[in-house]
Amino acid sequence: MTHHPAYQCISLVLERPIESRDGMIGRLYRLFGASARKRWPTVFACTIRMGENSTTYLQWPPDTMDIKQLRFLLALDQTRHFGKAAERCHVTQPTLSMRIRNLEEELDLTLVNRGQRFEGFTDAGERILAWARTLLNAHDGLKAEAASCRGQLVGRLRLGTVPLSSINPMALIRPLRDKHPELHFQLVSMSSEKVIDSLSRNQIDLGLCYLDNFDARHFDVLELAPTRMGLLHDLRYHSFEQHELSWEDVSEVPLGMLNEGMHYQQSIALNFRSRGLEPDALLESDSAFELLQAVNAGICCAIMPLDNGVETLNDHLRLIPIREGHTNAAMGLLMRKTEPRSPLAETCFEEAKSVFANDNECTNRG
Repeated sequence: MTHHPAYQCISLVLERPIESRDGMIGRLYRLFGASARKRWPTVFACTIRMGENSTTYLQWPPDTMDIKQLRFLLALDQTRHFGKAAERCHVTQPTLSMRIRNLEEELDLTLVNRGQRFEGFTDAGERILAWARTLLNAHDGLKAEAASCRGQLVGRLRLGTVPLSSINPMALIRPLRDKHPELHFQLVSMSSEKVIDSLSRNQIDLGLCYLDNFDARHFDVLELAPTRMGLLHDLRYHSFEQHELSWEDVSEVPLGMLNEGMHYQQSIALNFRSRGLEPDALLESDSAFELLQAVNAGICCAIMPLDNGVETLNDHLRLIPIREGHTNAAMGLLMRKTEPRSPLAETCFEEAKSVFANDNECTNRG
């Protein structure tokens, strides 16, 4: 290593190649440590020769934050684990840790509580996270806008959806994927309240949820039909002669049910209560997948939405409609009215109108 004060640069010769720029920065931090800023405050460049012929040039210290650092921070928030965050970002754990420390130094803030492992974000870290999400969304929106100017639709559509409804999100994703092969999707299962909140916070682009307890002034809304219900059962363990069941019939069957809190479950409870019935809730869970496992094992039956394809998951499942079985509120596809609103979200929302056009009860309310 040679330090040239007159030229304000450092020259390094490395015996082995470094896999990436992030790996290079991580090694420089381990080599110099945080004291490099005090020792060489005027150093602005670092020339590295890897082997005899390969040379690269980068700024040192890396004194301005970049998009990757913000993505590292967001990955840590999503995984709550340094190793998993590094794996998600395709870097080594030391590299991710060093880049986050670099961000903390630049902001002169402690963002992460560290012990033997990740222990959460500080109050300042939570506030910086909110800005990081906004900046990353703006960055992705800029790239999507540029692609739109070229006549392309690229990027990642973040779609939040309730776990149980008659609207199968794949009915929207499949045609979008066929028409726009460069498009990627992030699907998040959440309650209707969480969908509304996530849209307001710009954490998702579009939301499929039940249209109750929300302020339509803040959203463009594509209103869909209410969700109809049926009794899902496995033919190996249960059989029914009827082509349609009453709520009285359903109340006599051992049921697997979602925990209270979801609109779908609240609608089921109201249907029973309004008829003076008490269901046989053999099993309760917060996971629709676990309900399906219980049905497949013959432990119980479950009240599931019609028309979402759940009965096609194996040859033994059948879904019988329940008379007057529907949710209290209709389903809808929502998009935030306020900025930032990406061209990606706007295009997908418009194309969703034609995707759902076959539903006679589909109306646009904006």
